[in-house]
Amino acid sequence: MRSLTAFIAILLSIATLACAQSGTKRYLYLSMPDGAQEEGRSNPPGILIFDIDNGHKLVRRIKVPIFAEGLRGFAGNLKMHRVYFSSTNHRVGAFDLETEKIVWEKTYDAGCDRSAVTMDGRKLYVPTGWWYSGDDSGVLIVNAETGELVKRINVGPQAHNSLVSLDGRRMYLCTRTMLSIFDTATDRLIRQIKDVGEKGIFPYTMDSQQRIGYICLGDHVGFDVVNLQTGKVLHRVLAGDAPIPHRTHGSALTPDETELWISDQVGKKLFIFDATKMPPAPKGQLELSQGGHGWVSFSLDGQYAWTHTPDVFDARAKKRVAILKDENGKPVSGSKFIEVHFRDGKVVQVGNEFGLGRK
Repeated sequence: MRSLTAFIAILLSIATLACAQSGTKRYLYLSMPDGAQEEGRSNPPGILIFDIDNGHKLVRRIKVPIFAEGLRGFAGNLKMHRVYFSSTNHRVGAFDLETEKIVWEKTYDAGCDRSAVTMDGRKLYVPTGWWYSGDDSGVLIVNAETGELVKRINVGPQAHNSLVSLDGRRMYLCTRTMLSIFDTATDRLIRQIKDVGEKGIFPYTMDSQQRIGYICLGDHVGFDVVNLQTGKVLHRVLAGDAPIPHRTHGSALTPDETELWISDQVGKKLFIFDATKMPPAPKGQLELSQGGHGWVSFSLDGQYAWTHTPDVFDARAKKRVAILKDENGKPVSGSKFIEVHFRDGKVVQVGNEFGLGRK
C-alpha cells in the first residue's frame, strides 16, 4: 500500500510538472463597460484580464477607448485569435488578442447586438438588436476578416442573442418569441421554434448534440425546454417555491451537462437544476452580491462559474471563491466576458460567452 501511495504521488508530481512546463496560462477577459448594466463599471474603458489559476487576480487592463460606447457583445474565435465586439453605438469590431490591436471596426444603420462568429473565423452574424422592430429586423452577415457587409437576412423583430454551435454547423438567433436555426454553410433557414420565452427570448443554452435547448422566460424566473430537432416545446419550468414575476436573464449548462444554472438578477440569485432529469429538477441556489444585466457561464473545465456580478463560484463546491477587482481594489463586473488560454504568447484556446454543454 505504501509503495502504491508513493507511486501515485510520483505520477501526480510528473503531471504537475508537465502542466507547469507547458506554460499554458488561463485568463478571463472581461470587457468594460457593459452597455446593459451600470453595476460593476470601472474606468478607463477596455479589457480587464484576470488570472484564472491565481485566484482570479487582475493581471492588467488593456485600454480600448472605443469601448466607452458600451459593449453589447464579445465573441471569440480561436482560428483568428480575435474577439469580436459590438457596441451600443451600432459599432462592430475585431480585436486581435495577440497584438492587442483593433483590426477593423464598422458601424451599421440598424444596430448590432450579441454577435457570433463561425469556427473558421470567416463569417460574423450580427443581430440588428432587441431595440429594433422594423420589417427588416434580423441578422447581418459580415465578413469577419474585413468587416464588410455580405448580406442581410430578415428574420423577425428584436433580433437579439446569436450563437454558433460548437460543431460550427448551426447558427441560432432569437427574436421576440422565436428561436431560428440556420445552416452556417449556406445561411439557409432550417427551423423556427415559435411562442417560446413568454414575452421575449433572452439568453438560452443547449447540449453539445443540439438536441435540447433551455430558453429563459421573459415574465418569470424559469425556462422553456425545447426539442431543437423537432421544434416542440417540451416543458416550462419555474424557479422558486412560488412563481417569481420578473424575467430571467442568464442560463448555462455545466460542461458535463449535469446541471443547468439560471440567473435571477433582480432577486440577486442563481437557481441550480439537475439537468440529468427531464424536466430539470431544482437542486439549490446561490446568493449574488449585486443585481445587473444577468448572465451565467462556466470555465471550460467546469471548475468555475462566472456571472454578471464580481462573484466567482466554485461550480462543484457551490461556494464563492473569488471577487473580481480592478487595480484599485474595486469590485468589477459585466456580462461580456470570455475565457482565453495562451502559450508562448499565442492563443491556444478560446471559450464561449454562452454556457454551452460540452459533453
